[in-house]
Amino acid sequence: MSRTSLVPLVLLGLALVACKRENKAESGTEPAAPKAKVRIVSVGSANTETVFALGKGADVVAVDTSSLFPEAATKLPQVGYQRALSAEGVLSVQPTLVLLPTEGGPPAVIDQLKQSGLTIEVIDAPATEEGSKARFERIAALTGADAAPVVKRFQEEVAAAKAEAAKTETTPKVLVLYARGPGTVQAFGQNTPADKLLGMAHAQNAAQGFEGNRPISAEAVVAWAPDYIVLPARGLDSLGGVEGVLEQPGLKETPAGKAGRVVPIDDLLLLGFGPRLGESVRTLSKAVHEK
Repeated sequence: MSRTSLVPLVLLGLALVACKRENKAESGTEPAAPKAKVRIVSVGSANTETVFALGKGADVVAVDTSSLFPEAATKLPQVGYQRALSAEGVLSVQPTLVLLPTEGGPPAVIDQLKQSGLTIEVIDAPATEEGSKARFERIAALTGADAAPVVKRFQEEVAAAKAEAAKTETTPKVLVLYARGPGTVQAFGQNTPADKLLGMAHAQNAAQGFEGNRPISAEAVVAWAPDYIVLPARGLDSLGGVEGVLEQPGLKETPAGKAGRVVPIDDLLLLGFGPRLGESVRTLSKAVHEK
């Protein structure tokens, strides 16, 4: 076969290839360009736990210092405390998405991050079961995760823990404290995460008459007469253990103080209202109901 006779065959082959490419493009089967990898800076313990619970932990490139669970999160670079973030620290890990709690700050740093062109998402989820569900769904939408099976498991665990707590015969009065050393001790009043968790655990908040947090006084503590004193584990350590706690104003004179009923609970379980809420309810309920 001569070279001249090969030319039509070559042209025919090229035409067929071009036709196949056109057909693929028209039918939508042409491979799409790979999506850019999501790089998440997660700020706030509940946000971080939620990202990992949704199966997106591998996309997290940095966290804040409050993100202590799961263990994998503690091995990541840190960008400061949630209320005192470092703009340089955030920018240095080149994120495509920054998840913030409502208390994230300071404002000047948040403004700087926004001006840099980063996608900043504030997850406004109240400390309630519904708020936790909303956090799952919002973060799932932002990260491409499927929230449905995780939310279903979360709700089942919380419902089971509440039902178990409701079977207890007593409703003890519990004083929940926050401390980071002597002279910093505050009580959690109404409409706080601790107050809502107590209700779910079939217990009463001993601290009545105010909302939010308030420094304790000997007079108020004695009047509240708690059966149990509960505080985050790191708060207990900051006061020097149980003896240090009972040295705080009025606590020795309460039923809890006289009986030595001072209970430390993991900080994130007690205050986080994250994916482990069912475990939080069970842990608190077992701690404040006598066997």
